[in-house]
Amino acid sequence: MTQDTIDQQLAEDRKEIFLAIVEAQDQEMDVARSRKLAVDRFGVSESQVRRIEREGMDRQWPPL
Repeated sequence: MTQDTIDQQLAEDRKEIFLAIVEAQDQEMDVARSRKLAVDRFGVSESQVRRIEREGMDRQWPPL
């Protein structure tokens, strides 16, 4: 899989990843564990999760 393919897939999945993080935290999971959950579930790096998290907060993605 090329980096372009990975980047394109990530662009399509980032709102779903953000939703998973928020839902996990809503269920009393701490931030570090919710990030680890997203890393494991979606096969992305922690730095990618952090970027998605920041983007979601900045853009007020649902469920915010």
